[in-house]
Amino acid sequence: SFYEELLSHGILKLLTAPIEGMVVKEGSCNYMAPQGISSVVKFYLKQSAGADVFYEQHVTHISLRDGKWEVSRKMGPTEQFDIVILTMPVPQILQLQGDIVNIINESQKQQLQSASYSSRYALGLFYEAGTQIDVPWAAQYITDNPCIRFISIDNKKRNIESPEIGPSVVVHTTVMFGSEHLDSDPAEVQQLILSHLERIVPSLPKPASIKCQKWRHSQVTKAVPSCLGQMILHTQPLLICGGDGFTRSNFDGCIDSAMSLAEAVKSHL
Repeated sequence: SFYEELLSHGILKLLTAPIEGMVVKEGSCNYMAPQGISSVVKFYLKQSAGADVFYEQHVTHISLRDGKWEVSRKMGPTEQFDIVILTMPVPQILQLQGDIVNIINESQKQQLQSASYSSRYALGLFYEAGTQIDVPWAAQYITDNPCIRFISIDNKKRNIESPEIGPSVVVHTTVMFGSEHLDSDPAEVQQLILSHLERIVPSLPKPASIKCQKWRHSQVTKAVPSCLGQMILHTQPLLICGGDGFTRSNFDGCIDSAMSLAEAVKSHL
């Protein structure tokens, strides 16, 4: 039903662009989001009947105050909530300070600590409108390079090629490269990726701008065990955590955890 709804609103479309080296599992279906994956999130936020959304809020402490959760952040005043749902990467849950440190019991802590993630870098190359990128594919999986695993000509992959919009190229590094260079100087990492990219696609024109992004918690390699999409840390008031760290890192995994969280929260209302 989620796919049907997103397809009917044009938020998702079937992936029809040529992807070289992609392993297609039998019976599986691949989609892409023409306006980017954030459009999926925006679509559901719009349906949430007036939820106030605040971005760039770095939560640091969660403590119990008079039967509510007091949440502190890096910038701005503390706030109180009746229910707190945490869906950040599992290691970041364990970094939170305040009463939450003692609220998470020992067995839960061990479960949470056993979750693991791969790390990688993503590089975005952005071009002026009208730039031509002459390759026969929309995206390509690379198997024989120590640095680069995936390259996507993003507007081609999304079927939105247009003379008014400049093309962009997205590069993902291998997991090994990501872990080896996790704490390296970002400028050096960017140069390394670019030098490998030049060897793989020598015809790439010079971009107008470049963005290099470190993705410390990229994909879940081992989910939190013995959890059906969520874990209740405290019942009254409710403190619960979920996300792909409790299932798997794909859209289905996110939906499974979201449904499980929604059921758990509903039964506490």
